[in-house]
Amino acid sequence: MLSEKKLLDLIDKKGINSKVYTHEPLSTVEESMKHRGEIEGAHSKNLFFKNKKNEFFLFSCLENTIVNIKKISKSLSLGNVSFANEHYLSLYLGVKPGAVTPFGLLNDIENKVVFFLDSNFFNYKIVNFHPLTNTSTISMNINDFINFLIENKKKVNIYDFNNYSRIES
Repeated sequence: MLSEKKLLDLIDKKGINSKVYTHEPLSTVEESMKHRGEIEGAHSKNLFFKNKKNEFFLFSCLENTIVNIKKISKSLSLGNVSFANEHYLSLYLGVKPGAVTPFGLLNDIENKVVFFLDSNFFNYKIVNFHPLTNTSTISMNINDFINFLIENKKKVNIYDFNNYSRIES
C-alpha cells in the first residue's frame, strides 16, 4: 500500500507543483472547516459506497454539497448503495475512516473502485485532498490532479451533483 510519504514523493517526482499543509486530524467536513486554517481552493467531501453486488464507488464533491445517495444511485443505475465499511476502505483505498481521498485510488491495484469527481471542482484552480492521512492536506492545480490520476491508470468520471448526472468519463 502506498503511504503518504510515497505518494508525496511520487507527486514531487512527476514535477507537480503542490503544497502540503499539516494540521491536527480532520475527520469530517465540519472539523476541516473549523481547524484547517486558510488553505486556498476547493475543499472536498469524499464518500465511499458499495452496492449489494460488491461494486465500489468513490465520490468526491465540494465540501458544502448536499448529497442525495438515492438520486446518485438512480442516476447511475448503481443499485442499492450504502457506505462501505472500514474493511473495504483499508482493502481498496488503503485509508482509514476520516481520511478518504481520491489519492487512495492509487492503492486500488485492480481498479475495483469507480471514481466520480464533482464537476463543480472545475470552478476552482486549486483543489485540496488528504494525501492518504487526515493529518495533512495537499493543494494542487485541478488539471494536475486529474492528469496525475490518469497517468496512474485511474479513470476519472465527471459527475454533476447539481443535476445528478454523469457528464463524461
